[in-house]
Amino acid sequence: MKNDKKEGILLESGTNEIEIMKFRVMGEYYGINVAKVTEIMMADKVKPMPHAHPSVEGFFKPRETLITVINLATYLSGETHANGDRDLFIITGFNKMMVAFRVDSIEGISRISWKAIQKPDKTLGSGDDSVATGIAQCDDELVTILDFEKIVAEISPETSIQVSEIEEMGDRAINESPVVIAEDSVLLQKMIVDALERAGFTDIRMFNNGQECWNFLDGIKNDPNLYNKVDIIITDLEMPEMDGHRLTKLIKSDSRLRHIPVVIFSSLINEAMRIKGKELGADEQLSKPEIGHLVTVMDSLISRFKERRKENFKGE
Repeated sequence: MKNDKKEGILLESGTNEIEIMKFRVMGEYYGINVAKVTEIMMADKVKPMPHAHPSVEGFFKPRETLITVINLATYLSGETHANGDRDLFIITGFNKMMVAFRVDSIEGISRISWKAIQKPDKTLGSGDDSVATGIAQCDDELVTILDFEKIVAEISPETSIQVSEIEEMGDRAINESPVVIAEDSVLLQKMIVDALERAGFTDIRMFNNGQECWNFLDGIKNDPNLYNKVDIIITDLEMPEMDGHRLTKLIKSDSRLRHIPVVIFSSLINEAMRIKGKELGADEQLSKPEIGHLVTVMDSLISRFKERRKENFKGE
């Protein structure tokens, strides 16, 4: 069955809400952002892939499209699990890829605020080792929201951010422009900072979610030197406490902050998300993991922002 329900929430603006699709693996409840789900279907015959990662079953070809199948039970437990007769495939779309995840069952959809999603305790996994982006209370169940980008990146590193894209740009001058970033993934935080530093950026301030970033911006927005403290803001979309769309809406609704360029850098960029981001005032929207493209866009937006600052934002 296709996921027809997701269209509505994608076109709403800055509500700081998320729809979580709940599913079961090995009897436990897990969740995925509905925005990542393209389709749910009964598990199909899979052609094995030689020398693949242990969690990769192989691939199948519905409607002439080759899709890799990842067995979530195997990935999460580290042990091989027998497939069930009633298993389902969650077909996902992010980072410009389609990947199928085998699960035991689908348990429904819950709509909650990002504020209701908490970061998992360090005892459940910390730093780069955690595969949970958050724990959500959905109805009567505690649901672990999985980091599907991290799962895919671990299985296939070439699908994640590649510093080689920066190296291919050649020698770059030192850039002291202050960069503010909201990104909840510890792994991606390190990768993004590493890439931007290699691109010459020396003043990078990282925040773990939209709320922390907003608290910082709200605290300096009346500072006479505001425009010397932030030259560009880069935000992910999926983040506990406050998502990137809500953060963008708050920034672009403020008379002082709205001049600062905002780039949405997310694995979820598609046509529907572009409509939403544009509606909220985002200056650019880029799909992870295109870090080279991000640097090029940053150069352009920062240069334009500095020129407009010289004119004191005349006409605005």
